[in-house]
Amino acid sequence: MYKKLNKIAGIVMAAGMLLAGCSGGAKEEGADTIGSNPPAAGTVELTPPGTYPLVKEKTTLKIMVRGNPLVENFETNEFTKWYEEKTNVHIEWEVVPEQSMQEKLNLVLASEDYPDVIMGLNVSPTQQMIYGSQGAFLPLNDLIEKQGTQTKKMFADNPEIKETVTAIDGNIYALPEVNDCYHCSMSQKMWIYEPWLKKLGLEMPKTTDDLYNVLKAFKENDPNGNGKKDEIPLSITQKSWRSTIDAFLMNSFIYNPVYGSSSKHMFIKDGKLDVAFNKPEWREGLRYLNKLYKEGLIAPESFTQDENQLIQQGENPGTVILGASTGGHEGVFTQLMGDSGRWKEYKAVPPLKGPGGVQYAAVDTTALTPGAFIITKKAKNPELALRWADGLYEKEMTLRSVYGRPDQEWRDAKEGEIGINGKPAVWSELKSYGTVQNVNWAQTGPALRTNDFRLSAVAKGDDDLEVILYNETKNKYEPYKPKDVSTVPPLFLTNEQASEIADLAKTINDYVDEMIARFVIGDASLDADWDSYVSQLDAMNLKRYLEIYQTAYDEKNKK
Repeated sequence: MYKKLNKIAGIVMAAGMLLAGCSGGAKEEGADTIGSNPPAAGTVELTPPGTYPLVKEKTTLKIMVRGNPLVENFETNEFTKWYEEKTNVHIEWEVVPEQSMQEKLNLVLASEDYPDVIMGLNVSPTQQMIYGSQGAFLPLNDLIEKQGTQTKKMFADNPEIKETVTAIDGNIYALPEVNDCYHCSMSQKMWIYEPWLKKLGLEMPKTTDDLYNVLKAFKENDPNGNGKKDEIPLSITQKSWRSTIDAFLMNSFIYNPVYGSSSKHMFIKDGKLDVAFNKPEWREGLRYLNKLYKEGLIAPESFTQDENQLIQQGENPGTVILGASTGGHEGVFTQLMGDSGRWKEYKAVPPLKGPGGVQYAAVDTTALTPGAFIITKKAKNPELALRWADGLYEKEMTLRSVYGRPDQEWRDAKEGEIGINGKPAVWSELKSYGTVQNVNWAQTGPALRTNDFRLSAVAKGDDDLEVILYNETKNKYEPYKPKDVSTVPPLFLTNEQASEIADLAKTINDYVDEMIARFVIGDASLDADWDSYVSQLDAMNLKRYLEIYQTAYDEKNKK
């Protein structure tokens, strides 16, 4: 729901051209044994497209899926069982821990020990291209044409979705998870503990200097009133949704879209692609962060702690100790809907005006994760796999997979109820999203939530997380969307470009991330080491990196 308690890292980097051939079986070759653990499928006879069950004989698909901290067990999950009964398709799950999913994916791709389907691992389009060209992943165009009733409807209603997931050769190699989330489109936010502001007689910060003064007051003036200097003015994790140390604060110095572009920190100005991290303004932003760090206003563990450790700070028993944090929503650093109720007491900080007058709300240009569902060459029944995923785009299936059971976790709207967008509502959430449960998949795999769908939920007042995020974004971030610069849209690369960019991107981005930490901590000097840092980026062929993306961007504009 709130991209992403899981989404993270899979927003479009680059989309590539896959050359693998399409295959699909339609006729049964022997009978499968019906039971709770049926044997692996051979080719099977499908029922007509758009009908259920999908097959007469219970059939197994092997799916490698990203583990989700909000899902207790995919095998025993109530939506899993309900969808198996509806489709007659049994899933043999291989659950990959979220923290190590990229390493596991790389290992599987290198070893060719493929499941039938890779789901929820947000396979980057660059990886789609590289392994697709080797025949590991199947193109889906023919499968969609034959079996994709809901997918074709989705494409017809939302042509931009098809455009986004279609490679430059006209092929589609992965189905997306669509989540056109308004508050996600400006999700590089900071949150501050409002009761401390009120207690100390402080206003919401409007500038970087204001924030410095507020954090200093949090550190020195005992806002939690326990007589101890245990307050943590600002604490961050690099490992949760929209929470990195530069995601919010650097936008007061230079436009810095960390998410949703073809590469993080990349932007377009006057038709030219460029990066933020080698500019003088970036240096000044780092200088500001270093000042906060040196004075103990940023927790030193901000570069190493995980999301659970940050939440422990936000939910410190008894006494509030966390003054501010960053992230796409309050659940990054507190327990959403937790017993403490603290999540409601943190308010969004609007984009801060920097010393040079810069004040941006970074925009995420993507409304979908393109690599949510991939069929591999090992799939014995690719048409069945496509049909199974296609059904997840239906309204009821999306509501069940994302939220849970009808009339328990959600219901249809009643006459006269109004949605978040002020229009007649379509559906209502009955239980708050964001808690560990075993009734839904919590945004794992294909789903279809357009902006209209999300905002057609019944508005339930000030305690409704979606309403809070909508209003905070509309009132505080929308006014600062950039007008003179923009985020790079999703770009498709050729096979050769993607292969080249993969190494360049990893080398450059890893180095930038390392140096952000070193400059902020003070392990590297912004005076003595800056020039060598910029020179090292040049030596890493930053020029070529930008040339490749510029070529792809110019090609997209020609179309």
